[in-house]
Amino acid sequence: MAEKDNPGAAEDDKSLNIERIKRRLDMLDQRLDNIDSMVTAVAERVMEQPLNFSLTCPHCGKNIEITILGNQKPTA
Repeated sequence: MAEKDNPGAAEDDKSLNIERIKRRLDMLDQRLDNIDSMVTAVAERVMEQPLNFSLTCPHCGKNIEITILGNQKPTA
């Protein structure tokens, strides 16, 4: 009934919903940027030194050692 009396009210609700979605997308974008920065920092630290994994095979019980060596690329 209110929409029939005031057709602008529905448009206002739609514009408020769109603004709310825009704000939430901006927050999500900022969070993803923060996650990207953290992952990049961890990757750079890993690339500075060797990384060793020691695992035990669940089937045969042998120890498996995996070493990852990396070269850090110069950053500007």
